Amino acid sequence: MMENAKRIVSDLTGIGVALIALGVVLGVVIGTDVAFVPNVLENLLGAVAMLGDSGLVGIIVLLIVMELLR
Repeated sequence: MMENAKRIVSDLTGIGVALIALGVVLGVVIGTDVAFVPNVLENLLGAVAMLGDSGLVGIIVLLIVMELLR
């Protein structure tokens, strides 16, 4: 039961990461107004800037997120 839940969460996370990557690529190629996910680049850059402003805590959060997505 727990393995099934882990697999579902992992699959959903993979889909989310793929959609974010697609939104970034479409935002670069087409422009900032992508139909299904508007302002992907602005939101992503805002999140990176927020992590950068947080200093050590931002680095720790980034490492945790990277480990979860690995």
